[in-house]
Amino acid sequence: MVRLNKIYTRTGDDGSTGLGTGERRSKADLRVEAYGTVDEANAVIGLARQYSAREDADIDAMLARIQNDLFDLGADLCTPEGGEKEITWTPLRIVQAQVDRLEQEIDAMNADLAPLKSFVLPGGTPCASQLHLARTVSRRAERVMVALSQSVGELVSAEALAYVNRLSDHLFVASRYLNHKASGDVLWVPGANR
Repeated sequence: MVRLNKIYTRTGDDGSTGLGTGERRSKADLRVEAYGTVDEANAVIGLARQYSAREDADIDAMLARIQNDLFDLGADLCTPEGGEKEITWTPLRIVQAQVDRLEQEIDAMNADLAPLKSFVLPGGTPCASQLHLARTVSRRAERVMVALSQSVGELVSAEALAYVNRLSDHLFVASRYLNHKASGDVLWVPGANR
């Protein structure tokens, strides 16, 4: 369990940070960038939740579960397998059940939506707009995680990659679901302003 008595330690003043294993890495390291971007996505979801409780209690509950999962994902990423320091405990990892839950929620929300005939512009209800922003940040997190997984000596689990990939789909469908309950999707009209 996490226990924080003191917020600043001065150990990062040299531009390094500690991984979950105790290993020190540069704050510019790709692994640190990966879990930092996951944290950023979580923060944007937190902003969306300012509206989700008013717009749809079920969506709010989904987002609360996702926020917790994103801390799990951050823990997974900051405790690398095969790193310099041996792991003497069972690290927290993303598991397939978390990916499956996202898929089930996507399918349930999508069941009431009309098929898309155009790309959707980010916008709509306040919560849907924030979810579009969260979607783009989660896609960036995915790109960083993929780059990390392709780096020599770095491992990222298939479940972690699947989770972050499914997350952006979930956020997209949730935004459409909320807009469907309001005035509908904001659709792209190609060449509309020529």
